[in-house]
Amino acid sequence: MRLTTLFTAILIFGMAACTSNETDEPGLIEKARAIHDNVITMDTHADINTGNFTEEINYTQDLSTQVTLPKMEAGGLDAAFFIVYTGQDTLSPEGYADAYENADDKFKAIHRLTEEIAPDRIELAYNAADVRRIHSEGKLVALIGVENAYPVGTDLTRIEEFFNRGARYMSLAHNGHSQFSDSNTGEADGEWLHDGLSDLGREAIAEMNRLGIMVDISHPSTKANMETMQLSKAPVIASHSSARSISNVTRNLNDEELMMLKENGGVVQTVALRRYVNAEKAAARSEAQNAILEEVARAEEFEILSRDEARALPEDERNAYYDRWREIREMAQPRIEAELDDVAPGVDVADFVDHIDYMVGLIGIDHVGISSDFDGGGGIDGWNDASETFNVTLELVRRGYTEEEIRKIWGGNLLRVMEEVEKVAAELQAS
Repeated sequence: MRLTTLFTAILIFGMAACTSNETDEPGLIEKARAIHDNVITMDTHADINTGNFTEEINYTQDLSTQVTLPKMEAGGLDAAFFIVYTGQDTLSPEGYADAYENADDKFKAIHRLTEEIAPDRIELAYNAADVRRIHSEGKLVALIGVENAYPVGTDLTRIEEFFNRGARYMSLAHNGHSQFSDSNTGEADGEWLHDGLSDLGREAIAEMNRLGIMVDISHPSTKANMETMQLSKAPVIASHSSARSISNVTRNLNDEELMMLKENGGVVQTVALRRYVNAEKAAARSEAQNAILEEVARAEEFEILSRDEARALPEDERNAYYDRWREIREMAQPRIEAELDDVAPGVDVADFVDHIDYMVGLIGIDHVGISSDFDGGGGIDGWNDASETFNVTLELVRRGYTEEEIRKIWGGNLLRVMEEVEKVAAELQAS
């Protein structure tokens, strides 16, 4: 199986190179632009800061965030899952209460954007049919994903509450073991809380299947993911994961997980986060950038502190430190821009599409999609915010993908899974 996989990937890369060489650049761009305009482009993971969802400051404006409505419109990004993310904390009533308060704030913010701030430009979709209708009406599409079920606490009725508020996928863990599932982070020390899923996690999967919420396997452990795919009566998704065979980080899916995802009928949404796309290139880039920053800081007699050291400073000193740190970064930026590409090239769209090629070769065109993780650490050279979305389509065209294949990758596969999850939920509720 391994040799076959490698041969398939090499064959795809070779075909892509031939296609790029045989086609003139203006013709490629024209073809890619037509395809990009024809398909529904969907990003399944865009994090949010609720401070950007107020009447005074919001996504209708030219904010520094990687996602805004103008950037989506400029880049031709039609739909995005906005994320109700909660970091992992203690498994206690107090922890669950704080987590619920955080999730509640983010649900309200997304509804505020779509119902009060810009209802004429973006609308919240509750199912696959909504996505197609809203897009056909010329508006942007918002959907909601829940990253970490921790805010559910131990009250599974909250899953239905989240569904009613628009949640259409949810992961059972994030970075750190939750009450439902072990996290991929357990690999670092080999310490596990449940050895996969907990009993409560198994109940949560059944409830998500009943309601019509896609189960997201991007953050749990491999063992939890394998059990999830065995248990789920509906296809699952990995909302923002790439191929571990290409970049060996625990957040990416290994070949065994990918093969089971194919058997399950699900889809993996390739993520444009530098380290997950190419860990070695990302590390080399970061090291080279830090070296320049250190040189500039030494010349200015400024000591760069670790994050923990900076946080430990008294408030006045901490604020002064960060003000000076920003000045150092601005001073170093011209050197970074002038020198870094020669010393350590950045992770780019071509590296990103290498993951798509690999996974298409392994599990087929029907099981691969796209996500950015914008405003949560995502972004690569060439697709560093929503305004650059077209560059991904252009690279897919360079590799020889057809319009129908690109339609599937950009959103068709995810919409198919949504529809199948909706169908399973209807059947379970009817019975």
